[in-house]
Amino acid sequence: MEIKRLMEDAVRESAKFFPVVTVVGPRQSGKTTLVKALFPEKPYKTLEHPRTREYAEGDPSAFLAEFPDGAVLDEVQRVPELLSYIQGIVDDKKKNGLFVLTGSSNLLLMKSVSQTLAGRCAIHTLLPFSLKEVSAAYPDPNPMSAILYGGYPRVLAGGVKPDAFFSGYISTYVERDVHQLLNIKNARIFETFLQLIVGRIGSILDVTSISNDCGISTKTVTEWLSILNTSYICFLLPPWYENRGKRLVKSPKLYFYDTGLACALAGIKTVEQLMHDPLRGGLFENLVVLEKMKQSFNAGERPDLYFYRDSNGVEVDMVEHSGRKLFPTEIKSSATFNPDFCKSLHKFAERYSDMCEHPSVVYCGKEAFTFKGVAFRPFLSLPGEIREGCPLRSRRQA
Repeated sequence: MEIKRLMEDAVRESAKFFPVVTVVGPRQSGKTTLVKALFPEKPYKTLEHPRTREYAEGDPSAFLAEFPDGAVLDEVQRVPELLSYIQGIVDDKKKNGLFVLTGSSNLLLMKSVSQTLAGRCAIHTLLPFSLKEVSAAYPDPNPMSAILYGGYPRVLAGGVKPDAFFSGYISTYVERDVHQLLNIKNARIFETFLQLIVGRIGSILDVTSISNDCGISTKTVTEWLSILNTSYICFLLPPWYENRGKRLVKSPKLYFYDTGLACALAGIKTVEQLMHDPLRGGLFENLVVLEKMKQSFNAGERPDLYFYRDSNGVEVDMVEHSGRKLFPTEIKSSATFNPDFCKSLHKFAERYSDMCEHPSVVYCGKEAFTFKGVAFRPFLSLPGEIREGCPLRSRRQA
């Protein structure tokens, strides 16, 4: 089944104004399918192919000379030295939409891009399918099924069972790519590390605790998390502070780029198992934060997301910063309304009365309503814009 990617318009528009367009994201997220569909007239080469990679490494000038009108170059982080030669070509030809690049390793590729293609390249991040992208094909999704299946195209559109896909994905990409980057000698310790961090989804990162439980240094924990972020396995959500310096030094929260992958690493194989698993709340929170990230990326924007927690223990799961406005969202896996869900939002709104707009709760219930100024939004509203107001009836205040 073919599913339209919402990023298409943003990528196509970038090609009108930049000589190079780069699409980055996890392996198997659909980057190749997207760029080949958008630029069918361009020759395509993947640098994953050993002979192609050897040719590009050995004689980059001759390799690129075969594409006088540009090309789609897949997994370009495998031969980062090509970017210097591409820079010379685009500076000489002064033509937009010349090269389209993809990459699965954010840190290595972005470092090369920033050094050689600054000002010449538009960068887009393509994550696995968003709920909005699959809502037409799979109407009325169950939240636990959405968590368990994740968003990878081969699972949702290719018919591959989650167990089979994620088992192969972990061994082929997670372990292979990360092992190459880190040169890990003890694979068992790294597997333990992965299972430990999955168990901390939605929690404030405690590097020392992970270090003690895994038997590795805090420096190693930090390094491994950085590489997992580089490889689009997990990411860190920073805390909101008006002082930007504090955001950099305070502990973030940990999430995964795909909840299906997180479930596989945690050994969760069925919806019934997920319903009773202690990770259910954290995984649902992960799903909602991730959906908001995807909405921003698909629109060609950079997500500006945080969580909030003050010294009194007041915590808000997700805060979107847009201009001078803050859009706070509490995330609850419960299907039952509880007025206590509003408490932290009210305190946050009081603290940031001049900035706070549209406080909301995303939960697993089916009713949409307002209660004491807070919009309760069911899981099924996620394919829409989370912060948008929608016609809601007011619930009688108890």
